[in-house]
Amino acid sequence: MIRRTEIATLILERLQTDKSQLQSSYAANKDTIGYFFIDDLLPKKWVQKVHENFPDISSTKARKNIREFKHVAYQMNQYSPFLEEVIYAFQDERVVQLISEICGIQQLLPDENLYAGGLSLMAKNNYLNPHLDNSHDKDRNRWRVLNVLYYVTPNWTLENGGNLEVWPNGIKQNPITIESKCNRLVIMATHQQSWHSVSKVLVDDVRCCVSNYYFSKQPLLENDQFHITTFRGRPSQLVRDVLLQFDNSMRGLVRKIFKKGIRENPHQYKK
Repeated sequence: MIRRTEIATLILERLQTDKSQLQSSYAANKDTIGYFFIDDLLPKKWVQKVHENFPDISSTKARKNIREFKHVAYQMNQYSPFLEEVIYAFQDERVVQLISEICGIQQLLPDENLYAGGLSLMAKNNYLNPHLDNSHDKDRNRWRVLNVLYYVTPNWTLENGGNLEVWPNGIKQNPITIESKCNRLVIMATHQQSWHSVSKVLVDDVRCCVSNYYFSKQPLLENDQFHITTFRGRPSQLVRDVLLQFDNSMRGLVRKIFKKGIRENPHQYKK
């Protein structure tokens, strides 16, 4: 089986090739939501193998509510060992250090527990409303600072939906759409202003993504404060926006009382 160090070496080489361009891309957006993406990350035969080993959506956990509709998998010992190797390749010290240099963020910390990470699958009519990611890890010890998304669905097109959207000017303005193109890696800053979403999937297919978060001892913005995952409605969803703001308030109140959460089985890999 292909090991994570071998996969990480290829990721490292691909990022190193375009390092200057990626630094410029991230820096150009740093004042709002820093991000960059790079295509053709891994050899095609490896990408195909990643996709072929993704679990059937029936064996994943559905998240369906007013905020989102998606499927996740994070207890990785229940799935193909190869997928675990791929996920943790992005946590290789060399890869993390290079991404740190590209984004200009010191002391990035990967998350072996995959808190809110792992595998993401989105089928027809699945979506993510505009949101801010939870600011911290489960125990509030570290700040979440980068979202690391690797898309692996063959022949995925912009018209399929299921694309990442970033809202650098806030949710009242139009978002920037980043196509969930196969073999594309997207790195995006996450902080108190980094609103992002995923457009509704419009086809009878499943968009597959390998997801990691990087953390830090310091927030990206000086004025960042602790917050739960915070959802809002799209500009056309006035009623949903009101309901989501109430929902945010109630969930935020619970986390103020129970600082480490109340869920017995949080979204993390229990080894």
